[in-house]
This record gives sequence, structure tokens and C-alpha cells, in this order.
Amino acid sequence: MKRGTPMKAISVAVLALCSGYASASGFQLIEQNASGIGNAFAGSAAVAENASTIFYNPAGMTQLQDREVSGGIAMVKPSFTFTDSGSSNVGAFQNTGNGGDAGSWAALPNGYLSWALNKDLYLGLGIGAPFGLMTEYKSPWQGAAQSTKFDVKTMNINPSVAFRVNETVSIGGGLNWQKLDVEYKRLAGIYTTAQVGVPLSSSNVTLKLKDDAWGWNVGALFTLSPATKVGVSYRSAIKYTAEGTVSVDGPSATFNAARSSNAKTEVKLPDTFILSVAQNLSDRWDMLGDVSWTGWAKIPKIDIMNSSTGSATPIQTLDTEFRNTWRVALGANYKYTDALKFKFGIAYDQSPVKGASTRLVSLPDNNRLWFSTGVQWKLDKASALDAGLAYLYVKDAKISNNQGTLASPYRGLVDGTYADSCWIVGAQYSLAF
Repeated sequence: MKRGTPMKAISVAVLALCSGYASASGFQLIEQNASGIGNAFAGSAAVAENASTIFYNPAGMTQLQDREVSGGIAMVKPSFTFTDSGSSNVGAFQNTGNGGDAGSWAALPNGYLSWALNKDLYLGLGIGAPFGLMTEYKSPWQGAAQSTKFDVKTMNINPSVAFRVNETVSIGGGLNWQKLDVEYKRLAGIYTTAQVGVPLSSSNVTLKLKDDAWGWNVGALFTLSPATKVGVSYRSAIKYTAEGTVSVDGPSATFNAARSSNAKTEVKLPDTFILSVAQNLSDRWDMLGDVSWTGWAKIPKIDIMNSSTGSATPIQTLDTEFRNTWRVALGANYKYTDALKFKFGIAYDQSPVKGASTRLVSLPDNNRLWFSTGVQWKLDKASALDAGLAYLYVKDAKISNNQGTLASPYRGLVDGTYADSCWIVGAQYSLAF
């Protein structure tokens, strides 16, 4: 019984999940274990090296021992620094600052348990956070009328089942209960009747939304030979109708009351498909490959509605115009000794952001390259410790986003370039009992 206690601690840690930077494209979090960091998550749906296969491909549970538990944490440090190239019509914030580094350290824990009911049927439970993002700018910041803070948190609980059809084919699937929590902050200006020039004053606007919803995932694992495994998996889109409040805090009580309200929005977080290969080349070397697709085009825009009045006119619209994306990864393992394995990986990850005009200051995302390495140490026959390190080189992200309108000229044009990058370091402990 004592060996089961780590799972309780893992569950508590994930339930207290802090917001994180989306180190995969958009605000997707691929770090649902730390053992895959060293390979840049190549072979994620085929390797099945611990219970975290529940997330990437539940069919992989049939490759595990009778009972396995796995838990870990990834520490993510993104960097977003803005250089202005001619922002305009941003009211009192024009030429007042670049906002500093909008990225900060975030912790992403995970936990999994796999249990064999018999030699062919397995049950599993996974807890993690498939999506997350936080950008927060330091004051003063000339883009404050578009965003000062954007914080997205999710928590996903994933009960799963796997069945070994025969020695070649295994299948699996699961349900996903997912919770979404969003906080979005910006500054709003109070203008003269003519709506021109510098605002008379500004107010802090805070939007808070939350909801929970259900999704599903399926997978299959094909053992083509003792040396070759192919995995495929699919995770469904999840549709939210998130509700909450818009609150305004500023010098004008009349303005605060007029702009504060209940709010809601509908958003569908994207589905994903993964095709993976794991190939044993020799007693020492393994090669891993991965191609994945994410349906980001399901978020063309996000309309924030006033649910107090039932108005059909949005309070604000975020014109994301996302595109679907591809990710390709290649990895290798070198077995130095029976107890020590070294991991290497590289990946190309496409951004859902189409270009400068639709890039948001709350998501200054761009295409990136992963460079990863890691090590696995088998402490004994029943347990292993993985550690991984990755650097994400992100192409400079140009932005020329004009949110100024006659009704809201204060949000203006943010024009410039973001220098982005990210470091990821993590550890995973896995135990069979």
C-alpha cells in the first residue's frame, strides 16, 4: 500500500496546477510527461515506456507491467520581449515601454496509473493539463490597451482502457473531463464625446471565465516485429461555453458600472492526431519518429458576449484566424549500460498564427525548433528516473495588429517584433509494483 501513496501526491500537485507557457504551438502543452523531453517527444504514441502512454496512446498500456505509476514535472521558462517599430493610436501608452519580458517560469506536473485486470485488459488514469498559456507585461507597456495579462489554465482527468487483440495489435481509448479557467486583463480608456486624442483616464478591465466539458481519445499500437512498433492516436476537440464576469476598476464609477457585466464565450479547443514509429536498430540504439496534426482552425475568432443584457454584439472579439498545424520530430536513444540510457531529439513545430496582422500580444507565437537531450536511469528492475532538457529556438515574431475602431480607438495598432525563446527542464519517476 505504501507504494501507492506517490499517486496521491501527484494528483494533489496537478489539481493545484499553475498556468504555463504553451511550449508546443499555440497554447498547447505537449509536456504531459517529462520522460519524452529528451527525445523532443518523438515516438510519443509508440514508445509506451511508462504509464504516461495513457495520454499519448492508451493502447500502449498493454506493453507495461501489471501495475505501474508514473509522475513528473516539467519546468518551462519562455521569453517574449517586444521591440517597437511604429505602434500608434494607443492613447496614453504610446512610447511608454515595451512591457519587459512577458514570459516567466511555470510548473507543469502530471500523474498516471496503469493496472492490468488480466494479461490482455488494462485500466488507466491520467491527470495533466493539455492546454495552458500565460503572458504578463510589466507596466508601463504601450500595448496595454490590447492586453496586460492573459492566463489560460486547464486540468484534464483521463480514465482509460486498453485491450490486446493479439500479439500484433492493441487498441485503447478514454474519456476526458477537462476544466478551463481563463483570466484576461487590459486597460480601457475614457474618451471625450468626440472619441479623439488621448483618453481622459484609463481603467483596468478584467475578464474571468470558466467551464468544464467532456472529450474522448482513442489509439492503436501495432507491434510489426520485435524491433518495430507503430502507434496512432486521436484526441477529440472539446467545446466550452465559458461563463464569468467583466469587471472594471478605475477613477470613474459611472464608467466602471457601465462596462462591468456578466460575460460568456464559446470556444472549441482543437483535436490532435499523432502517428509515431519506434525502431530498435541494435542492442544499443533506438530511433523514434513522430508526425502530429492539431486542428487549430477551429478557433477563427473568440467573441466575448455580455450575458447580462443578452446583446448580440460582442463586448470584444479576438480575431485569431488560426490555421491547422503540423509537428515533426525525430529522436534517438543510446543504451550506454543496462541501467543508463541517453536520449536525443529534434523537432519542427508549426505555429497556428498566420502572420503579423493576426498575431496577438497575448499570444506572440511563431514557428519553433526543438533541441533536446535527456537521460534515463533504471534504479532497479521496477523503477526508473528520467530527466530531460530542451531549448526551443523560436523565429522572431513580427506583429502589426490593429484593434482600433471608431467605437474603441484606444486599443490602436501594436507594431513591432517579438524575440521569443523557451527552455524546458523536467524529471519523471516511474514505478512498477
